[in-house]
Parts: sequence; C-alpha cells; structure tokens
Amino acid sequence: MNEVQLHAENVRQAAARITAALGGLKPRLALILGTGLGGLARLVENPVVIAYTDLPGFPLLTVAGHAGQLIIGKLNGVPVIVLNGRKHFYETSDAYPLKTMIRAIKAAGVETLFLSNAAGSLRMHIGVSELMLITDHINFLGLNPLVGPNDESFGPRFVPVSDAWDPVLRATIKTVAQQQGVKLHEGVYVAFRGPSFETPAEIRMAQGWGADAVGMSSVPDCLIARHCGLKVAGISCITNMGAGLSDEKLSHAHTIEMAARGAGAFEKLVLAAVKVL
Repeated sequence: MNEVQLHAENVRQAAARITAALGGLKPRLALILGTGLGGLARLVENPVVIAYTDLPGFPLLTVAGHAGQLIIGKLNGVPVIVLNGRKHFYETSDAYPLKTMIRAIKAAGVETLFLSNAAGSLRMHIGVSELMLITDHINFLGLNPLVGPNDESFGPRFVPVSDAWDPVLRATIKTVAQQQGVKLHEGVYVAFRGPSFETPAEIRMAQGWGADAVGMSSVPDCLIARHCGLKVAGISCITNMGAGLSDEKLSHAHTIEMAARGAGAFEKLVLAAVKVL
C-alpha cells in the first residue's frame, strides 16, 4: 500500500470511528481551536471525546495549548465537532495528518469548517485581545498541503480559491458580532511557517503586501477544506502586535496568555454564530 492508498484508508477508518461515536447527532459544523482558545471545548454539551491518538492518521500534537482531542456534542444546542488542537507546519513537512483530520470530518457529514487561531496584529487599530474576521489570506509558508499526488475522490487537481473564506459566512458572522456587541475587525491573514516569530523587516514587508494579521496556521487548513468542498470561515484572536510595532516581548507563553484574554469575546461570538451557521 503506497502513501496515497494508506491516507485514503486512514480517512475511511477515522471517519467510520467518528460516525460511530455520533450517537444520532448529525453535525454539519466543525471548529478547529487555535492556540489558547481550547477553552471553548469545555462548553460542549454532553461531550464525547476521542483522542487524536485513537483516530488513524490523525496528527500527533506536541505544542502547548493544543489538547489533541476530537469532541462531539452540542454548542448552544447545535450539533458540532470540535477539533481541539492542530499540528503546525513548523513541526513537520508531512501534510497527510492534517489532510486526514479535515477529510475525515467531511466524510462524517461536516459541511462547514470554522477555523480559529492566535495571530499578531499588523495594524495599530487592531488591538491585542481583539478579534479579526479573516477575509482572505496570503500563503507565505513556503509550502502548499495539496502538493503531491492528487486523489480525485477527495477533490480536483487545481482548486480555485478566490472565495476561500466564504463571503456568505463572513456576512453572517459580522451580523452576529454586531448583535452580540462583540468588536470584530476584518482583514487579510498572512501565514509564515515559523517557529521563529517574524522580524520587524518581515512585518513591514507583510504590511506592504496588504496583510492585517500574521500567524503560523489556518491557511493549510483552509486549502485542504476548500479542496474537498467544505465551506470555510475563520477568526484570528490578536495576541500581540507584530515585531517592531510595540515593546512587547514575544513568546509562546505570551501568546497563550493574551489569547486567554480574548477568549471570552471569541466564545460569545461562536456560541451565537453556531445557531445561524
């Protein structure tokens, strides 16, 4: 069995295990929780928890702030699948675990993927602990997770991404934010591979490209999801200003701490949004 066949079999087996655990629920929405935002998982009603390690081909997580659990249940009465943690491409060059995770939930019936991440602000008006709705992205990772052999059973060889971040979902989330009194910026997310934080010169470069926030994730997730036909929306929780824009001392611990400060607004927005997404 080659790696393409092994991947397809992992997706099949993982999807079967997830489907068996649904217990009659039919989640159409899945959420991937970014660094420091895993607290939303505690709000899942009557949760069924499956460790990533129990799902064939799922990522093995190593970074603090990522629990590595698939949680089935309800958020605000709505059936959901919550993916508490992701593997980043600063940890690996292997895209198959992330592809397995996203394709398996699609095979289990999910139609919409809601992404979240911790990010640095590139604009002075987008402050720390505030939220930004992702309108578009710039892939500066130096890789694309769809590189390599393509399995047409998952999606086409060439994928248009002019509407990668679904405009209808974005409009819905904006309306919900206004109704809930949650401050929500909009902007372009640029993904660097990391794990080092960006230099001030790189931040100035990204600003010149038109980016509004910077992080190390979410773009691969979006590309994989769009390839297999999922609709995608995403929120960045701003945890710091980009290098050179403030006197903050950047670290992973700082990222987790600042994400926790924005988690309340994030959770309030998500709980309301799932009712209409």
